[in-house]
Amino acid sequence: MPDAIQLLTTRRSVKPRDMTAPGPSASELETLLTIGARVPDHGKLAPWRFIIFEGDARARAGEIIANVYASKTPGADAAAIETEKRRLMDAPLVVAVVSTVKPHPKVPPWEQELSAGASAMNIVIAATALGYAANWLTGWFAYDRDALAALGVTEGEKLAGFVHIGTAKASPEDRPRPDLKTIVTRF
Repeated sequence: MPDAIQLLTTRRSVKPRDMTAPGPSASELETLLTIGARVPDHGKLAPWRFIIFEGDARARAGEIIANVYASKTPGADAAAIETEKRRLMDAPLVVAVVSTVKPHPKVPPWEQELSAGASAMNIVIAATALGYAANWLTGWFAYDRDALAALGVTEGEKLAGFVHIGTAKASPEDRPRPDLKTIVTRF
């Protein structure tokens, strides 16, 4: 397992189209989800849950996404609809992190939503530590209530994102990172 600081300073998102099988095993997926649930969670509310898309479930989800897209995009051509069908097909595993805010007198919704984001990031980092490529994405369908409902996200829930996990086809290149001088101030 890589050194934690080395892992964090070199972690790089890999585009799903640059991923292939294999993806995590069942026991590795359990590890990823356990780590995803081990985040700051004021009030012990578990304000997130996971939806797993692997195997044929990815294609079924793609059909849903494409159908919603076609119904909302009159005149969409076959190529555009096919693109929508393939949204979750590149990586062998996709984990949807769903933000499930719960009413609480001391823990505001924003903190609970941040906890869901931390969960998604923990899954990305854990997948990387296990040697997989990972990418946390959303897309139009992550905000479309019809698509979300058909994918199992209930009214009142939000999608923090889809974490795509697989094996990188090639080593990803790094991208420019912000200069700390431009983003850090001292009070």
